[in-house]
Amino acid sequence: MTDIPNPRFDRHMLEALVCPVTHAVLHYDAERQELVSKTAGLAFPIHEGIPVMLIDEARQIKAD
Repeated sequence: MTDIPNPRFDRHMLEALVCPVTHAVLHYDAERQELVSKTAGLAFPIHEGIPVMLIDEARQIKAD
């Protein structure tokens, strides 16, 4: 069995994706592999290059 490198998120996909809660623009956090909706205060995970846009899977973030 060979190790397959973890694919990175295609940043061009951001043009098509919006927050499922607010329909606002998402920001890509490459370090955490998340799409962040500042208006909703949620961070949506990216698993193996695929964004998981389910509210139940999102991490709540605190406003700075």
